[in-house]
Formats: sequence, C-alpha cells, structure tokens
Amino acid sequence: MSLRSRLSIAVAAGALAVTALATPAVAGDDPDDPRDDWGQNQTQNQTQNQNQGQDHNPRLSRGVVTASSLALRSAPNRGGQIIRWADRGEVVSIFCRTNGQSVQGNRQWYLLTDGTWAWGAARYIRTIGPAPRWC
Repeated sequence: MSLRSRLSIAVAAGALAVTALATPAVAGDDPDDPRDDWGQNQTQNQTQNQNQGQDHNPRLSRGVVTASSLALRSAPNRGGQIIRWADRGEVVSIFCRTNGQSVQGNRQWYLLTDGTWAWGAARYIRTIGPAPRWC
C-alpha cells in the first residue's frame, strides 16, 4: 500500500475519532425523527427537509448500493478484510471519499457509517444528492 493511501486512511481515521466524540453513540434511535425516514417517501422528505433548512446530518451524504451484493471492507482496496455485505437497494450513509484501488476503472471508495465503519467501492454506490466530501 502506498504512503499516500496510508496517509489518507490515517486522516480518515482521525476524522472519525473526532466525529465519534461529537456525535451521539447510536444514530436513528428515535422512530419519530423524520430525518431517519428513507423509505418510500424519500424524495418528499428530502424536499421537506431542504425547505425547512434541515438535513439528516450535513457532514454525511447518502448513497444506494447498485451491486447485487457489495463487500464493505476495512480498507479502500479489494484486499481489505470484509466487514459486512450490503445488498442492492440498501441506502448507506457516506462519511467521505478517497482514492484507493481501481474497481472497473473507478478509484474512488466511500467510507460508510452504517453500524460499522467500512469502505465500499464507489463504482457500486450511486450517490443521492451532493457528492461526498473528500477524506
């Protein structure tokens, strides 16, 4: 792994540590919180939140898994340990993006915050709304 990749991972890990201190331990506890509703009324909720100046978390982006099954890994490369699998259509929270190992010509990987911190190949995640920030 190159020095640049290691540096990117170290920067992302530091950002995660700072974010973990500043955010609640468990996200999505409140079933009445409209910011957590990404079901059938997703577009309507996005519009309502934008009109009210609210969002789920301005530091996070959203994405939808497009692969039938996507390995989420411990590092932004195919050699990273598989943390878990995401299924097609699953909506994921994206903390940031970085360049890693190329997957079918796409070098970008997203750091996901859904329950565990894991990397997913951007080639198989379609973003919802603005592009994720760089790590």
